[in-house]
Amino acid sequence: MTMDINYSPLGFLISLFFIVTFLAPQVKSRAFYVFGDSLVDNGNNDYLVTTARADNYPYGIDYPTRRPTGRFSNGLNIPDIISEAIGMPSTLPYLSPQLTGENLLVGANFASAGIGILNDTGIQFKLYELGARRVLVTGTGAMGCAPAELAQHSRNGECYGALQTAAALFNPRLVDLIASVNAEIGQDVFVAANAYQMNMDYLSNPEQFGGKEYKGSLLRHSADTEM
Repeated sequence: MTMDINYSPLGFLISLFFIVTFLAPQVKSRAFYVFGDSLVDNGNNDYLVTTARADNYPYGIDYPTRRPTGRFSNGLNIPDIISEAIGMPSTLPYLSPQLTGENLLVGANFASAGIGILNDTGIQFKLYELGARRVLVTGTGAMGCAPAELAQHSRNGECYGALQTAAALFNPRLVDLIASVNAEIGQDVFVAANAYQMNMDYLSNPEQFGGKEYKGSLLRHSADTEM
């Protein structure tokens, strides 16, 4: 069964969220491809002329090297955790000069911070026709809790309510949209992940996930629970 994804809303999904792609089950080797924005960028923006960079302290403070890696994280990010779970090394940035030879067989990370939400980004990828059978689509995270929003709109560490409300309204609609796309395909290819709820679960109870809370809103991750 084939599918043409050169249309909205699927193109919108692919451009807005990061996408995890596994090759079809009949292929012995698996590859892992990541598309998205700063949530899953692992260094592509370090090779671009842009202000959206994660190449300074405190980024990477809990990474094994204790140095910035281009990830917008204190340590590992979501694709790294998934790579570990499936027994593969982390994918390299698409722009990395090391992405050659055997490294290409592992997959690649195409994510770039600030990539935007334009429909014309995703129409280049006919993932289903190329063998993708599992695509993970993350919803909008806790946008009101982002450091930039806290700096502009918060005086006591509380997340910015307007953006939190927008995320809470958007994510259920995303789930409905994914369900309709899967129904059209006839298979559960696309899987929704509630990034907002995951963020809020951690913020409300960091100890449960190996973190610590101090100064009201700042979180410190333990070395074995970087995200």
